[in-house]
Amino acid sequence: MNTTLGQRHLIHLRFQLPEQPHPDLLADLKQLLEQITPKVQILPPDSAILDVTGAIRFWERDAAALARLAQLRTAAHHGLRTAAATAPTLMLAAMACALTPPGQLTTIDPTSTAIRSFLRPRPVRELPGIGPRTARLLTDYGLHTIGDLADTPLLTVQRLLGASTGRTLHDRAHGHDLRAVNPQPTPRSSSAEHRFPQDELSPERHRRALLTLTDHLGHRLRTTGQATARLTLTVRYADSSTTTRQQALAEPSNHTANLARTAYDLYGKLGLQRARVRSITVRCEQLMDAARATEQLSLDPHRTNVLLAEGAIDALNRRFGVGTVRSAATYGGCS
Repeated sequence: MNTTLGQRHLIHLRFQLPEQPHPDLLADLKQLLEQITPKVQILPPDSAILDVTGAIRFWERDAAALARLAQLRTAAHHGLRTAAATAPTLMLAAMACALTPPGQLTTIDPTSTAIRSFLRPRPVRELPGIGPRTARLLTDYGLHTIGDLADTPLLTVQRLLGASTGRTLHDRAHGHDLRAVNPQPTPRSSSAEHRFPQDELSPERHRRALLTLTDHLGHRLRTTGQATARLTLTVRYADSSTTTRQQALAEPSNHTANLARTAYDLYGKLGLQRARVRSITVRCEQLMDAARATEQLSLDPHRTNVLLAEGAIDALNRRFGVGTVRSAATYGGCS
């Protein structure tokens, strides 16, 4: 059985887990699914994605048959019912699986006709990345379905949602998603530390360090396709004692401005009074796939410009090396 050149075949599985699953259950399921294809990515808390593009010829079965095989083996080895969906992109497979009851299989053929038939009738709120506020705005303008959004000119969508968000959602409405399955375990957190050359009293330098750290972490999250739902700030003082504070973001994000705002809030809550700070560490926790995070609509033109600049900075750093270009506010004594 042959596959079309450049065509991908992905399977999204959603396990019907017990209320208190064994801590190693997802790892065991990954090992089981790797007997079908080595390209298996676990998506906590209850899902997995398989790229079976290269396995189809080996098994001499199509993607739907391999999905049924995965369901059968999961039930036989672990007693779990599994919803499954096959599609040519991660987004489509995830959306289809979310609509599939446990034990059933949904297949979206890798043709433009099949993709349009699935996507266009769906409510616009089901498109990944659209939160309640954005969905209300779109429906207020008569864009009730994903097809309505796809038919709307890109510039119009960008005027409604902002340049960056508008382009992303318009692309998704057409079924575009180039993300690949990442078999490596998704890290649960990502951190960065700044150590001052000498114990630092200046709140201005503390805040500049926070901006540098969140700028670095934001770039790291964006280049790995992740978003964070919570930040932890740890401040180490001259006597080696530490203070740690945590705060959830208003919404999962990988934008430097959002991370910096939360880090500043945490710093402000410490109420430092001329404290000698030896180091500051910022940790991003509760990481998730950025495509699964919804971004609330903002009509602030300054925020739109900041996000556009952020994308341009990321592009320059990919070309010339990380750290080549940074926000101007991060310069001036903090590296």
